Amino acid sequence: MNDTMYDDMIYLPHHVSKNHPRMSAQDRAAQFSPFAALTGYGDAIKETARITEKKRVLDDEQKLILNEKLMHIKSSIASLTETVFTYFAPDKKKDGGSYLTVKGKVKKIDEYQRTVVLEDGTSIPIDDIISIEYK
Repeated sequence: MNDTMYDDMIYLPHHVSKNHPRMSAQDRAAQFSPFAALTGYGDAIKETARITEKKRVLDDEQKLILNEKLMHIKSSIASLTETVFTYFAPDKKKDGGSYLTVKGKVKKIDEYQRTVVLEDGTSIPIDDIISIEYK
């Protein structure tokens, strides 16, 4: 191979297209990013690894205490400023769920729907409550 074979081209300026704008470095890099052949596989692994808790079963004494607290809240709903509820929220995708703690002012106790409704609109199923604290 002769060095003089490409001497006429080697120092020419780089070609710039008049029809197509220059691609950004980020767009060029995206062309070479890895291909995800198993779309959703990573999400499925994360979902499987996510831990849920089983719902605790309260004994009769604990249920009685919670019922008394609910009756107290209902009778003094206007004077209570803040109530803290801990309750079980079932998971939508797998067995079990998690325990959530919410604070707020009770708007009403709906005995027909068996829910406690807070002023911010949060609805808590009475049967899922495990703890109630108020001042």
